[in-house]
Amino acid sequence: MDTVRDLVSKKAAVIFTKSTCCMCHSIKALFYELGASPAVHELDQDANGREMEYALRRLGNPSVPAVFIGGKYIGSAKDIISLHLDGSLKDKLIRACWNVRSKL
Repeated sequence: MDTVRDLVSKKAAVIFTKSTCCMCHSIKALFYELGASPAVHELDQDANGREMEYALRRLGNPSVPAVFIGGKYIGSAKDIISLHLDGSLKDKLIRACWNVRSKL
């Protein structure tokens, strides 16, 4: 759990994914199209991936992608797509980016 908390606190946007997940690929592509540079952690390719996956499940997220913006859990693919469609995803990313920069 500490590893996940530490990772999500270091970047404005963090996405936990699996390399074989098509929805994970789509969410990563969306972030890149919006100009974001999220930290991406492929759980199936990380030495601590299984532990991180269990920690994410304890947070109430049983699936990937698990997206954090500004250190807060935002949701999975369905939640991110909804935020994008209502126009608030980009605003959240911009605010989180400014908050991270102001801490530097």
